[in-house]
Amino acid sequence: MLVLASASPRRQELLRNAGIAFAVQPAHIVEDPLAGESAKACSERLAREKALAVASQRPHDVVLGADTVVTIDGQLLGKPTDTADAARMLRQLSGRKHQVITGVCLAFNGHISVASETTQVVVNELTEKEIADYIASGEPMDKAGAYAIQGIASRWIPRIEGDYFNVVGLPVALVFRMLREVNLHASALGSTENAES
Repeated sequence: MLVLASASPRRQELLRNAGIAFAVQPAHIVEDPLAGESAKACSERLAREKALAVASQRPHDVVLGADTVVTIDGQLLGKPTDTADAARMLRQLSGRKHQVITGVCLAFNGHISVASETTQVVVNELTEKEIADYIASGEPMDKAGAYAIQGIASRWIPRIEGDYFNVVGLPVALVFRMLREVNLHASALGSTENAES
């Protein structure tokens, strides 16, 4: 059984759309970056901590942990703490390119596999009214970097370089490749066709 250590509806939808069967058991960990920690290191560490937190309770399952961070100018942009924080982030991203990094960890039978995916995202310039209206929609408030590429914010993102699904919250192709690399059988995934070459 594959267990997703996340309550994210976006990650769940991406796995479902890819035909990968899974159960959900959210991990409850502190998701703060460490002092001096790079975005890549932070995303991979948090993905690992999430996977291990759930794996300790489900030793016979394969546990998938993931953590997505947005970074610009070496600064991490997590989920906004309030509307003012969301506005600050959106102003920072306006008219510029930034990076979205998702760390992924598979934990199973005492084995740990960790990787990450990076996508470059270009955002058009945003007016103050666009920022205010977007925040009023509520969409930015539980998203890293204060935006959802698959939602209203899609109107301001003309180009990305890399994996689109990574920006949504889970690099599905990377996850599937990792599942294959650990030689999971179809029965472990609960699928008859998605786990085998």
